Amino acid sequence: MTGELRMPAARRVPVLSLRDFTHGSAAARLAFQAALFSGLTDYGFIVLREHGVATTLLEAAYELAETFFALPLEEKRATSGRRAGYTDFGIEHARYHLVPDLKEFYSVTRDGLPGGDDNRWPVRPAGLQRVFNELYTALGETGRLLLQALAPSLQLPADWFDAKLRHGDSLLRAIHYPPVSADMDPQAVRSAAHEDINLLTLLVAARGSGLQLLDRDGVWLPVDSGPQELIVDSGDMLQRLSNGVIPSTTHRVVNPEGPNVSRYSMPFFLHPESEMVLDPLPQCVPAGTTPRYPPCTAGEYLEERLREIGLKT
Repeated sequence: MTGELRMPAARRVPVLSLRDFTHGSAAARLAFQAALFSGLTDYGFIVLREHGVATTLLEAAYELAETFFALPLEEKRATSGRRAGYTDFGIEHARYHLVPDLKEFYSVTRDGLPGGDDNRWPVRPAGLQRVFNELYTALGETGRLLLQALAPSLQLPADWFDAKLRHGDSLLRAIHYPPVSADMDPQAVRSAAHEDINLLTLLVAARGSGLQLLDRDGVWLPVDSGPQELIVDSGDMLQRLSNGVIPSTTHRVVNPEGPNVSRYSMPFFLHPESEMVLDPLPQCVPAGTTPRYPPCTAGEYLEERLREIGLKT
């Protein structure tokens, strides 16, 4: 993916407070809804503060993730599953970039879904299962509130997404990008340019810089946030549902230019139930035109994309 890097002084991802929506006046709620829609349509990203997820929970999750990734490789591999659990280096790659990303990760999903992949919890570190389950639930609730705020802009009732999320197979992923070795493939990057598969992604403020989005005019814009903030971006499923009104924005994690140290990241990929139909909403299709995307379900689309990025055969 081409693009020139531009510093954020020219354009900056909007910073919003979820409390304006959950506890604000009617005017504040409307302003938040408008700013959320504008941020996702203009950038595909927003930064969210006062999001309702406890800072102590975010910090505990990162401490446990760092401890887990420091374990012996065979101990980490013992948790490997189909979609949940540990995924080794050299497995995942971007959709159109076949060189694997420079990362390992550990994923948590919802237990008990029909045909799903129940979680594979590690023996060590103690407390990881409890903390990750709490964080999964908290981020899922924040995502639900964001979709409630977004729904009216798509001419939908505020609770339209609620039932579709109730049995969704959302994924919480802890990612470790190690220091980049000198003999690495020169085309390998920490996370090559890609778009997310799901409805929304809620990214717990990363420990380490490097996240960039591809701006609408084709330049790379760094995305930074404070330690108590979340970065939110829209994914392919929301793009399909909105017929492209809310685009899925290309982003990447570049290799370090300063100190060559580990980077840790923790995205929560908000997915609906696999049976949800992703056909473009009629109100998002201009009169006299055909929908931009063919009919499919969320489950069908997810399976297709997982094969394309090397996580499913």
